[in-house]
Amino acid sequence: MLESNLSFTEENYLKALVQLTIVDAEKEEVGTNEIANYLTVKPATVNDMLKKLKEKRLVNYEKYGKIALTVQGKREGMYILRKHRLWETFLAEKLDFTWDEVHEIAEQLEHIHSSKLVDRIDAFLGFPKFDPHGDAIPDKDGNITIPIRKLLHDVPEKHSCQVVGVKDNSAAFLQYADKIGIALGAMIEIKEREEYDGQTILLTQKGEFTVSSKFTANIYVLMNT
Repeated sequence: MLESNLSFTEENYLKALVQLTIVDAEKEEVGTNEIANYLTVKPATVNDMLKKLKEKRLVNYEKYGKIALTVQGKREGMYILRKHRLWETFLAEKLDFTWDEVHEIAEQLEHIHSSKLVDRIDAFLGFPKFDPHGDAIPDKDGNITIPIRKLLHDVPEKHSCQVVGVKDNSAAFLQYADKIGIALGAMIEIKEREEYDGQTILLTQKGEFTVSSKFTANIYVLMNT
């Protein structure tokens, strides 16, 4: 039985820990500063929350040390991530929200405590594997399969690739991506890249665009073989 007495903030921390360890890096531990940067809060705030999560046996943590999720913490964090990504998919597929709109709404809906509702949404959607941003959706047992993909930043010049996901879910980033023809499934070509600062010239269905290394470091792609 998953916890029902977690605060919204506690749930957000567990989801962040799952994202920083299992999803993004496939590692067991993470540092306080990494969590603080990810959630844009102060390290002292993180330490206070970690104490609460440790008391609930959701994390293993010693002050100034690394943080690891317990088995129960992983289950809780993965369940919250599952809810978030299913809500994003529902909003996009059934209510016609755009991919730059769904994240903020799903941030609110993910805190609804009803596993029956979540499972029914999953079935209603046909058990989707990925959300509107190309991120894998955990199944009801907390299992997740991370696809093999690379960042656009790592694609060599004169190569083409297909967009399969994004790291940055912010509205500003996604709106800019739309503007230059970047969307899930879109084919793009690396025309040229500056060695000095990584500035890249892309060819998309909407034309030729020059983008920063920050932008290319937030796009997941599959290389053409």
